[in-house]
Amino acid sequence: MADSFNFELVSPEQLLLSEAVSQVIIPGSDGEMTVMAHHAPTMTTIKPGIVSVTTDSGENQRYVVFGGFADILPDGCTLLAESAVRVEDIDHEALKQRIQDTREDLADAKTDADKTRIAEHLNHLETLQNAV
Repeated sequence: MADSFNFELVSPEQLLLSEAVSQVIIPGSDGEMTVMAHHAPTMTTIKPGIVSVTTDSGENQRYVVFGGFADILPDGCTLLAESAVRVEDIDHEALKQRIQDTREDLADAKTDADKTRIAEHLNHLETLQNAV
């Protein structure tokens, strides 16, 4: 059995999870990352996506996150999400509305930098919608 470490998933509304886990897969901005015990210290931003958690008991849990950042240390990982919810609790209509709002933001964007940033965010949201 793999060593465990403490993982906390926090949104502005609540602490969703705080327990010993054997691994966490997070949607880092530079790509998906698997975090395990004794991981090198890292801080990364999070893109919208799915966080997969394997608890010490072997249970798999999945959460949808909409951005944020993760602080990874050898003995723990804290993911501070802009918002997060268990996959089975996702509000598909709210996700659809986020996508529509982002499309409108893209249409209203004035600079190339804003258009690029918003288009990337829209792509993440649409990928997420297809995953859930």
